[in-house]
Amino acid sequence: MSITTSTGRRVAAGLLGSALALLAAGAPAAAAPAEADGPWSITAERLVLNPTTKGYAGTFAVTVTNNGTTADYPSLDFVEPVGASFDSVTPGGPCLYQGLSANRMRIECIGETIEPGASQTYTFGFHAWTTPRKYAMTAADSEISVLGDTGEPAASATVSTIFRSTTGSLKKPQPYVQAARSDIRATSGAVTLHRLADGSLEGRMPLTVRYGNDAPSYGINVSATLPAGVVVNHIEPQDMPSWDLGFSVPGERFLPGEERTFDVILSAPAGTPGGVLGTGSYTAMSSFCYCEDVQDVDPADNTASFTVTADAS
Repeated sequence: MSITTSTGRRVAAGLLGSALALLAAGAPAAAAPAEADGPWSITAERLVLNPTTKGYAGTFAVTVTNNGTTADYPSLDFVEPVGASFDSVTPGGPCLYQGLSANRMRIECIGETIEPGASQTYTFGFHAWTTPRKYAMTAADSEISVLGDTGEPAASATVSTIFRSTTGSLKKPQPYVQAARSDIRATSGAVTLHRLADGSLEGRMPLTVRYGNDAPSYGINVSATLPAGVVVNHIEPQDMPSWDLGFSVPGERFLPGEERTFDVILSAPAGTPGGVLGTGSYTAMSSFCYCEDVQDVDPADNTASFTVTADAS
């Protein structure tokens, strides 16, 4: 597949990555009528998000038809129905972040080449990390478009979204309102670094991070401020990256109200004197859009401060 100059510039806006495996299939609904304008046409199903043990998951199908006279590939542009919910597209990829729209990510996915007069169906998967409710809910409608060579929509279809209740009902839905600002709290205690056989020091300290609501987030990063010579050696469990002055919170994405405790291993070089080395702190921040910082409802409790002491012996 060749990429045009205009598409190449859009690709440079930020690569999201190749498609992942689907989570779960939502119930199909009748196709919405396309609003064709040019050599493309498109139809889209309703997105039904079904409750799972960790939020909601579902898919919708989009069928794109090439009404032109030459083979071409579609660039599919859409705003996800729930912030930080896009999970996969099959077939297809790569997909690209294109910034925020009402705290939901605008995403563009590059489809496979479609011959003249032929159609291709794409399945988009979503996972909404919010607490399943006993009642059905609706999210704001989204629009999915095939972009023309100028980057403007050549054909569009509307996608409605409904959350199935935990009882299985889609009747009498209430509006779903996603939190706009994160609600993170970090807590920790003092830490003592113990002398190792080679003279260096190492200490283990538990850190607890709580995510209080369902604001869009792909994960939580923690920046560390530490006394001179003290660094983050690693975290346990080490299923997310760490570096000298920070780390990503391990585990899956947080559900609202979830609290997670893990260990941060701090170290200092041989020759570090015993006694109180100073005060350190961890500041936890949500990671969502590269284009702007995520605001928190109470930034003060995002930071946990602690005293770092080294064994004298």
